[in-house]
Amino acid sequence: MTTPYIGEIQIFGFNFAPYQWAICSGQIMPITQNSALFSLLGTNFGGNGTTNFGLPNYVGNAACSQGQGVGLTSRTVGESFGTEGVTLLQTEMPMHNHNMNLHGQQDASLRHGIPLTGDAVLLPAQATPFVPQATSNTTFAPNMIGVTGQGQSHENRQPLLALNFCIALAGQFPARP
Repeated sequence: MTTPYIGEIQIFGFNFAPYQWAICSGQIMPITQNSALFSLLGTNFGGNGTTNFGLPNYVGNAACSQGQGVGLTSRTVGESFGTEGVTLLQTEMPMHNHNMNLHGQQDASLRHGIPLTGDAVLLPAQATPFVPQATSNTTFAPNMIGVTGQGQSHENRQPLLALNFCIALAGQFPARP
């Protein structure tokens, strides 16, 4: 492997940082032992700037460049944004239907609790989701369908592969343009 630049970030497929590298998990580092790296990162990722500074935190995060793309939000170095979970509101769901055809088996001797070959979705003998004494093409009882999720969030992250971002603590100091 070639000599890295100090502050260079690489992705590794193992669960430890190589020699003279650190996993980018937002840890606080002492300036006295890492002055060259501090001169590059400053306090963009945390720390007080007098005795310590923070490394980038890629745990549960994706990498993003600084600046602003066309139609995108402006991003600055060290900014953390986004969320791992989102709770949808009824106002965010488009109007839609879930059609379903049911056949109520009138012959109680043909009803059973374990699906058999050739079975179809049928009404349980003990429950009727329809309004009492309903006719065909009627609506479900109010407790049959409704809002779901109980206010819980759902996963909002992109598909991911567990890799570690590591930053070089030693190496060649990058030249300024």
